[in-house]
Amino acid sequence: MRSIWKGDLSFGLVNVPVKVYSAIESHDRTSHQVDAKDGTRIRYRRVREGTDVEVDYANLANAYESDAGKPVILTKEDLATLPVNRSPEISIIEFVPADQVDPIYFDKPYYLEPSSKSPKAYTLLAQALASADRLAIATFTLRSRTSLAALRVVDKVITLQTLRWPDEVRKPDFAFLDDDVEIRPQELEMASSLIGTMATDFDPDQYQDVYEQELAKLIEAKAAGAQAFPDTAEKPTADDDEVADLLAALRASVKDRAGVESGAEPKAAATTGPVKKATAKKAAKKTAAKTPKSA
Repeated sequence: MRSIWKGDLSFGLVNVPVKVYSAIESHDRTSHQVDAKDGTRIRYRRVREGTDVEVDYANLANAYESDAGKPVILTKEDLATLPVNRSPEISIIEFVPADQVDPIYFDKPYYLEPSSKSPKAYTLLAQALASADRLAIATFTLRSRTSLAALRVVDKVITLQTLRWPDEVRKPDFAFLDDDVEIRPQELEMASSLIGTMATDFDPDQYQDVYEQELAKLIEAKAAGAQAFPDTAEKPTADDDEVADLLAALRASVKDRAGVESGAEPKAAATTGPVKKATAKKAAKKTAAKTPKSA
């Protein structure tokens, strides 16, 4: 791995020299845009508006708007004068309970490697942080942007994960939140039972990127002039009316999970049963609506 940043991890009066590495990598297949008619590659050029004159990347700048609406051009040299860009330091501000930082704030993860001759200070901080069951909240500047970050220990390595600023997280504003939805105790109990049957320890190795696998199959099939997926018809999905009997669907799901755990083959009726019941219920309603009420 190649480090992308080098500085000091500041912990009180202790400075721990570290190197920063990206903790993730993409396994997406590389591609480029082409004209679908003949495969001619599409290229983009940076040209001056209204002309065909191309501008070198080194000559690009950013135009901002002042509070008064006046356009202001800032170059890379201008941005480099910001005081925050002069501090090669990850400054720990506080330590907070891990469960108080909602995952919605997590962004990009990075590994920190000790860059000094002796890793003792780094190891001490890592062990203390791991035993505290808390996240270290810090600020640092990477690529001219100041970021809020959380530090924790993963596999004995101090891991820094940038956090989104509070004003970057949208507040959910949906109409259904104002609805007074009635949940029956039986429904809640059955939903909890279903969660219990599916509860387990997280093992990321059991999951696979199905999209990438299918994409690879499609690419190889197209290259060989064959068809990768002969049957691509979508399975019919039930609408809201067909799954109206929520409690029956939950019961069938729990029963289906119990069959899977016991090693038995899951029955088709476990998933189609609720739909049939709901459909029958729907038909009964229609019949009742058409029959005139007696006086």
